Amino acid sequence: MRRTAITLCLLASVSLLSGCEALGIETATQINAKKEAEGKAIGSACRHAVRSIESCFSAYPRAGKAAVFAGWREMDQYMRENSVVGMPNEPAGDASPGAAPESAKPGGASQKS
Repeated sequence: MRRTAITLCLLASVSLLSGCEALGIETATQINAKKEAEGKAIGSACRHAVRSIESCFSAYPRAGKAAVFAGWREMDQYMRENSVVGMPNEPAGDASPGAAPESAKPGGASQKS
């Protein structure tokens, strides 16, 4: 009788502990894998935007440098093999991004009051 009670308690505790994954609790390995994937994505995006690896490191100091470099290098190799042209960021001009030119605004410059 006592052995059956101990077995049931062990089975109940194992089933409760296996449900921790359903709660969304991440383990250390899952967190590290996520950070590495984010670093690779940052590096790939920097390479596709025709940014140097140094500027990528300085723009994202919290990302792991090894993962960022790995992503940058993988994207560089992919772009060279497939003749992909990078998409550089638009240079910051004297017009703000939300401002439209006078001729494109409703009413335009031709109407004067």
